[in-house]
Amino acid sequence: MKKRLLAMVLSLSMCVCTLSGCAGKNEEKTPAGTAKAAAETTAEKKEETPAAETKAESEESAQSAKEYNIVVMPKAVGLTYFEAARAGVEKADKEIDGVNAVFTGPTVADAAEQVKMIQDLISQGVDAICVSANDADSLTPVLKQAKEAGIKILDWDSPADPSVVDLSVKEIDYKTYAEANWDALVESMGEEGEYAILTSTLTAGTCNEWIKFGSDYAAEKYPGLKLVTDPVCTNESVQEAYTKTLDLITTYPDLKGIIGFSSPAPIGAGQAISEKGLQDSIALVGSAMPNDARTYLHDGSIDTVLLWDPARLGYITVYLAKEILDGKTLKDGDMEVPGFGTVTIQGNHVIMGAPSIFTDENVDDFNF
Repeated sequence: MKKRLLAMVLSLSMCVCTLSGCAGKNEEKTPAGTAKAAAETTAEKKEETPAAETKAESEESAQSAKEYNIVVMPKAVGLTYFEAARAGVEKADKEIDGVNAVFTGPTVADAAEQVKMIQDLISQGVDAICVSANDADSLTPVLKQAKEAGIKILDWDSPADPSVVDLSVKEIDYKTYAEANWDALVESMGEEGEYAILTSTLTAGTCNEWIKFGSDYAAEKYPGLKLVTDPVCTNESVQEAYTKTLDLITTYPDLKGIIGFSSPAPIGAGQAISEKGLQDSIALVGSAMPNDARTYLHDGSIDTVLLWDPARLGYITVYLAKEILDGKTLKDGDMEVPGFGTVTIQGNHVIMGAPSIFTDENVDDFNF
């Protein structure tokens, strides 16, 4: 039975960034294996563009103005999604006065490596650490040390321990995003049948929240759906997602759908479905970069991708870190960010907005 394609866009305005992505891993533009390398990168002179010159001149004319050292740490560098976020951080570094923003993280999604890098950042005396946590519990002790040293702590993309975070920058409302993914799955596979979930790691906070909200939603709205097994970890790897999707196809011959959380997961799953020629038998939806998913959307291996613009997430994280460092109070409600748009403040949580939905019909309208 030919699957139907979902073709609606919830928030076109989020995707005007001209950022380019590519499938798989990108080459590192700056050393990022250790926090020490990040410090060396920080010390390098910025590219002399008109915007950078204007920023340097304004800071020189106001010598008393504070320049904050803000570090934005992903789960892992090199992944297309996080390299897109890097572009937003670098844009913020050039455009926002009074900040020296550095993007650095481990080369693999490893909480232990993040701990080592954060320890180095504490020694360097940076002003703010913004982390996408591989494992919130593992990071809590070192983030407490950073907080005690006077460093402001933000999380972004994937949450850290709320007790140590000054501000949590969320790309999306978790419940809204989860329900949108299950709705997209049902739109393609129908309201009855077996399905599976691919996730990042068991400790990936954001993915766990999506799975929790989505499973509750499915139990109430789509009782005919049957989850065949516990969420399958793919460790932020396209290859693992590919291999484990093949395993799922073999183990569960009646499988009708897959939801892939973490940007590499739908790509690896799409590759497996395409290779097996199962485009009309297995529906696939989830979070991925449009550029990475384009081929599989066009050949029907992926039905729907739901995402936001990670470059905008990187930019807003730096902007909000400076707001916190400046001692500003963020009031509940909508907040206008210059050059960005509107975000929503809910206590110490900031939510970017609704997701955009990409299908075979509209993916070529976007380039990130």
